[in-house]
Amino acid sequence: MRIEHFIAGKDASLEASINRMQAGLARIGFHVEERSWLNPVEGVWSVHLADRDCPLLYTNGKGGSQLAALASALGEFFERLACNHFWSHYYLGPQLAGELFTHHPQERWFAIDEEAWPADLLTPELQQLYNPEDSIPPEALVDRNSGNSERGICTLPFVRLSDNETVWFPVNIIGNLYVSNGMSAGNSVNEARAQALSEIVERHVKFRIIREGLCLPAVPAEVIARFPKIEAGIRSLRQAGFGVLVRDASLGGQYPVMNVTLLNPTDQGCFASFGAHPRFEVALERALTELLQGRALDALNGFPEPGFDLEEVGSAPNLEVHFVDSSGIVSWNFLGDTPDFEFCDWDFSETTAEDYASLVDMIQGDGYDIYVADRSHLGVYACHVLVPGMSEIYPMDDLEYENNSMGNGIREPILYLPELDDEECRDLLDALNESGLADDRPVAGIIGLAPDQGSLWEDLRVGELKTLLALAIGDEAATREGCEWVRHFAQIDADRRRVYGCIETLLRLGDDSDYRLYRDALLGLYGGLTLNQAEALLSREDRFFGMDAPSLELTGCQTHKRLLDAYAKVRAQFSATS
Repeated sequence: MRIEHFIAGKDASLEASINRMQAGLARIGFHVEERSWLNPVEGVWSVHLADRDCPLLYTNGKGGSQLAALASALGEFFERLACNHFWSHYYLGPQLAGELFTHHPQERWFAIDEEAWPADLLTPELQQLYNPEDSIPPEALVDRNSGNSERGICTLPFVRLSDNETVWFPVNIIGNLYVSNGMSAGNSVNEARAQALSEIVERHVKFRIIREGLCLPAVPAEVIARFPKIEAGIRSLRQAGFGVLVRDASLGGQYPVMNVTLLNPTDQGCFASFGAHPRFEVALERALTELLQGRALDALNGFPEPGFDLEEVGSAPNLEVHFVDSSGIVSWNFLGDTPDFEFCDWDFSETTAEDYASLVDMIQGDGYDIYVADRSHLGVYACHVLVPGMSEIYPMDDLEYENNSMGNGIREPILYLPELDDEECRDLLDALNESGLADDRPVAGIIGLAPDQGSLWEDLRVGELKTLLALAIGDEAATREGCEWVRHFAQIDADRRRVYGCIETLLRLGDDSDYRLYRDALLGLYGGLTLNQAEALLSREDRFFGMDAPSLELTGCQTHKRLLDAYAKVRAQFSATS
């Protein structure tokens, strides 16, 4: 007789879930490989999954057992396939931008006819939330995946739970503010939606706790003892020499959130992990497994020390780090012994239907609307849930100041870089200077390119691109400024940095005399290849290190091509299920 394993919060056994998802991936054409299994302490497992054909498609899973971790990773893989999250950072190319649909068959495009946002976009209340000063032009809502401003603003339908009304959310707003928060896949609608809402509540409460430096009540030892596997994992961490704080993050029984904080006596680093679920045990286990996801015990060094500046701790950049990998700074107030709330031995539900209902009531009771997009075209139910005002990961003003659509206007000239004439190079340089983009921003990320390993695109930064454009048009002042920036920025290929160093030296020697008088010394310091390359760039005999132009078709970009091939597999499932 085959033994099956069931865990709280799931509507099918782990074996059944894993078999179904593995079979589904094989049917669609994905070959997912398990990598980096870790079991650092008892009752804590994690695994890294990656697609064999396109390693940019990867997820991480965690759980209290090996099966639970694998099911977690597969579920995350499905949610990111179903919601197109794997491609949200990338340009999809001109062909897909003009197809019948770019993101989803139910998408709707709004033409950009005037300065105001289209009336049927979102709702009046949501337009006021996202654009309170009417300072964001409709062009800023063109998604970076298509970049198709002529077609307009691409939107996806989300259903408002309170009244079942359909509301059209721009892909641009989803990608800028919400990213993967609220995405989930599961064995049932209730299970998946409960997981999505748990994730939203976890991050909302976590950000509030960190931002305000709240002090949480400790979970009594006798309560932890009710969960032997969790207790064993905590004990193992303490035996390894770490301090471990186990705390109730429910804010007095309001929210189903738990916290486990690791204190490292070796380097005084502090790492705060949170988990959420309407059942106390599940939330506590998630907080513990999140702490060690993808980390061995010898990899728990290097986290920041607690901070005294609450403004720094609560800043948007620090909260973003907490979203990415939970490694941001926490306040000393958070670590205090006098809690701001009483401990609450809570439990909100016992079934997945109750899990989901309790979370909906909780969020709506706080005055928020819940919007859901269902995704079942891959054979496993998935959803993306948005809770405006609550589930944003990035600040609202990113739509105005850090909107990822800013790459749309400069993508084409950058992808045709070596073919630009002097005037076009000067226009691109002016556009970069006026964009406000930081010099250390990767160019590939701005234009949505998945760079090939070892290519110039892999580490090309805005500051270097400005320098190359200055060299291409013979702007000596801008070249000097750019070379100085490169000198202080180490994350560029060492050979190219040496070329820029040589260019800077040649320019400075040329201030007083002909630098050719120092050729022997230059050859000794830089070598013939570097010197020749520097001279070729300065004389404009060579431009942009002789690179080829990928064009909008991304010719020769093999990594990006594999990404688009993977997207084609997902798109094919819409016709297969229609």
